[in-house]
Amino acid sequence: MTDQYDLVVVGAGVIGLSCAYHMKIDHPEAKILVLDKAAGAASGDTSKSAGAVRNTFTSEINHLLADTSLDFYSHIQRDLKFNLDLQFVGYLWLLTEKEYQVFEGFAKSMTEKGIKLKIWIEDDLREMIKGLCLEFSSDDAEAKTLGLENIAVGVQGVKCGTIAPELVARFYERELKDLGVRIMYNSEVTSLILEPTERLGLPKEPFIWQDKKIKGVRTKTGDIYAKTTVIAVGRWANNLLYEVGVDSYMKTKKRQIFQLSSPKIVNLLNTRGFNEHELLPFTILPRGGVYMRPVRAEKGFWVGAADDLGRPFVFEEDPKPETDYFTYNIYPVLSKYFPQFIDVKPNNMWAGQYDINTRDANPCIFEESGLLVVAGLSGSGIMKADAVGRIASALHDGREDATLHGGRKIRVRRLGVAERDVGLEKFVL
Repeated sequence: MTDQYDLVVVGAGVIGLSCAYHMKIDHPEAKILVLDKAAGAASGDTSKSAGAVRNTFTSEINHLLADTSLDFYSHIQRDLKFNLDLQFVGYLWLLTEKEYQVFEGFAKSMTEKGIKLKIWIEDDLREMIKGLCLEFSSDDAEAKTLGLENIAVGVQGVKCGTIAPELVARFYERELKDLGVRIMYNSEVTSLILEPTERLGLPKEPFIWQDKKIKGVRTKTGDIYAKTTVIAVGRWANNLLYEVGVDSYMKTKKRQIFQLSSPKIVNLLNTRGFNEHELLPFTILPRGGVYMRPVRAEKGFWVGAADDLGRPFVFEEDPKPETDYFTYNIYPVLSKYFPQFIDVKPNNMWAGQYDINTRDANPCIFEESGLLVVAGLSGSGIMKADAVGRIASALHDGREDATLHGGRKIRVRRLGVAERDVGLEKFVL
């Protein structure tokens, strides 16, 4: 099989689908193909996501990408009546006194951007979150061993919450099919086609003295040629790019989620006062980056942690969750702050991998020799996907600026390599 397309997009996760969608919207006449080795959309790390979304960032870039994407998702759900299970339940950071002193400096920067925050004092938290342990006695040896400190303040990001990543992907997939874009599943790309711009018909081309570019992809069923090849496969990008000497500027790390449900923790779900859903917000504990995502339909929570130091950069084709990781890392912190979780064990668990831009944890979107690469989403692919797709399309068109949902603009090359300008994110707690 040998086909010719204007664009071939490798990857049918939420990023690849968003890129294909906006490229088709911008160029309705373009012949576009989306390829994925899985049997359906969002079958890779998109489906392994915690599905948490927020606009609470100090970085202008982070805020812009997330805020406009969230506005687009709200539009889809509210105006287009396509359910994304988007719920603005909020993010709730439970902070120690020391953490809150640091946070106060960030709050000014965020409120100047129009980011809405709510501050809950200790008495509020005690009243609203039944069972939350805010204080540990001086003779609590376990708390001392774990390095746990008293909770002094809760900071709630209002335009934050949860979403179903697979539904976001399904929306883009539906729209692409309606627009006439071909999507081929069970189609693994084995390598990129590197050829001279002008073939001489000699064996073993291209030679180092020839001008050359990526002209498409090789699959197990044949070659597919394209004017531009878009690589949007997350952690799998290096497998394709390294063979042709292109850097993705990202490395991979495993992340794990554990699903917990029990009659002991159901009442914690139904927490009033934080949001219209009368649901406990997506909650981040003061130690170890442990988080809790409420899932009312499952009568429980998804829990995980951001374990950076000590977690190696290793690519795994099929990462497996580690029961011991929950038992010895997450559970001790979770059950001390929320005693309702004592003796509650996971009903289910799964693992995926982040494609982390180790330079600044922001997306890297650039062109090189017939390639358009979108990589390094660093765990924020869902919350930034729509903006990223618009930026990729603008870059492909050669436009200086990308217009994001709602009309705000961003200089495209700020997320590239040579002219990169993304700023440092300070709100990392």
